[in-house]
Amino acid sequence: MNILDKVKSYREEENRLKWEGTFADYLSIIKERPEVAQTAHSRVYNMIKSAGVEERDGQKMYKFFGQEIFGLETAIERLVEEYFHPAARRLDVRKRILLLMGPVSGGKSTIVTLLKRGLEQFSRTEEGAVYAIKGCPMHEDPLHLIPHHLRNEFFEEYGIRIEGSLSPLNTMRLEKEYDGRIENVMIERITFSEDKRVGIGTFTPSDPKSQDIADLTGSIDFSTIGEFGSESDPRAYRFDGELNKANRGMMEFQEMLKLDEKFLWNLLSLTQEGNFKAGRFALISADELIVAHTNETEYRSFISNKKNEALHSRIIVMPIPYNLKVSQEEHIYEKMIKESDMSHVHIAPHALKAAAIFSVLTRLEIPKKQGVDLIKKMRLYDGENVEGFNSVDLEELKKEFPNEGMNGIDPRYIINRISSAIIRKEIPSINALDVLRALKDGLDQHASISQEDREKYMNYIAVARREYDEIAKNEVQKAFVYSYEESAKTLMNNYLDNVEAFCNKNKILDPLTGEEMNPDEKLMRSIEEQIGISENAKKAFREEILIRISAYARKGKRFDYNSHERLREAIQKKLFADLKDVVKITTSSKMPDESQLKKINEVVARLVDEHGYNTASANELLQYVGSLLNR
Repeated sequence: MNILDKVKSYREEENRLKWEGTFADYLSIIKERPEVAQTAHSRVYNMIKSAGVEERDGQKMYKFFGQEIFGLETAIERLVEEYFHPAARRLDVRKRILLLMGPVSGGKSTIVTLLKRGLEQFSRTEEGAVYAIKGCPMHEDPLHLIPHHLRNEFFEEYGIRIEGSLSPLNTMRLEKEYDGRIENVMIERITFSEDKRVGIGTFTPSDPKSQDIADLTGSIDFSTIGEFGSESDPRAYRFDGELNKANRGMMEFQEMLKLDEKFLWNLLSLTQEGNFKAGRFALISADELIVAHTNETEYRSFISNKKNEALHSRIIVMPIPYNLKVSQEEHIYEKMIKESDMSHVHIAPHALKAAAIFSVLTRLEIPKKQGVDLIKKMRLYDGENVEGFNSVDLEELKKEFPNEGMNGIDPRYIINRISSAIIRKEIPSINALDVLRALKDGLDQHASISQEDREKYMNYIAVARREYDEIAKNEVQKAFVYSYEESAKTLMNNYLDNVEAFCNKNKILDPLTGEEMNPDEKLMRSIEEQIGISENAKKAFREEILIRISAYARKGKRFDYNSHERLREAIQKKLFADLKDVVKITTSSKMPDESQLKKINEVVARLVDEHGYNTASANELLQYVGSLLNR
């Protein structure tokens, strides 16, 4: 399908979505589908819910945010369950401004953008369909046509609550154009569009001296006063402020707390009563979600100002901290790179992980819990198994610092430094060392980093380098193992045969001679020692393995190489230890002989084919690991 066909298809879809009918026709629609008359808050919540929700480790994961927001599952769950859900149920939180508060580049703007784009798409679906009085610049809810004295009866018949009053313009139109017959008023289906200013508004502060309140609430059209005879005639008023245009949908206040006070006072009645003052009219009803975002410093300054106390209670603050999971941080960088002009550049495996380790370390607080250092905490947060700690310990760590993640290095800085590394190297391939070097060089250029933090961050770069060193060695050692998976499985099966014999106090048969032998203690210990299993703990570890095998058997599952994480780690380390000398000699040889060269080429090919490297980054990895092993 070429681009012109797609344009034609889109145009046909737009025509299909168009609907026009009388108010009587509209009542027939909501009789069948009451959800059409939902409030703005309810529409946003149903939009999020309709994308899908799944539960993972006791936490709700909202797929609506899943492709764009990474590592903020707790913050997103709180946002949906503590604000959108109760607001959709008409509880009092819908009468509050939603304020997303967090550090720069933490995801606040992305969340708001997702909500706006989502509403645009949702209004094009049957579930999210929106209808408005035709010709109304505020896309007014048709149900405002129902007189107040009939609304209780309307609720009894339709089960729909009506809030808000008919706007001055539509009140006049009802009398002049329809002779008071509400059943004849024309209704149309609308689709939200920020570009066309339908149902989505965005307000950005500018110079307080020049910014006019009309930007929010509309203004008088002086050119029409002569025609209509009065400034209080609604036909002489432009209902084109952002609050007018955002009616039925959502309104974004960018950097709300930088606004002049006169703008903020307009939000008091809008949030509490669902209306605002415009021109020389009675209060105008509006149904819209108001969402703003700011950083912690501005928020603290706002709170400390006594003049703002009336607004304090009308704001619900949702902290949006930095992500604290290394694996999720990698996804953030991958997304940012994909959206940039760097997407053609080969970034060697683990380069982004090295950067993610550094950035997450800068955001973590030093744990108070005994026996937990920053690296262990980082691994626990990322869902890794850490010897001697469990999920209870993880929850305790999270409770130590409720506001953790509000400081540290932001993702934009990392991407800027990766860009610098690419430009400096002048080849379309960079590795973890290039990235870490660029991060280190950039710390002096980061204006907001104090000398104390700079020294701390330099140490974190060194920690990230050490973590990468271990990853690099393991990567090369894996590539050196011929038929690695087969070798690992063979070694594991041998170990399990001996463990079973040991626990059951049996002997095992030699596969070659058929001779009965005692379990091979030396083999079992050589594997167990790789993960620090002491002599005293070996019996318990072996019994744990046997119990796991039995549990799998009862469920009809087959115990394999990936069934026990610690055993798998021990097998890997044992294989790597046996190969270390071979790797060391081969990678560090300046003038490799024919057999060594053949081995190097095989390893490079395996790194390229199976591990995601290109030829240049694979050779750089081998050279680096050779230097590590020779230290």
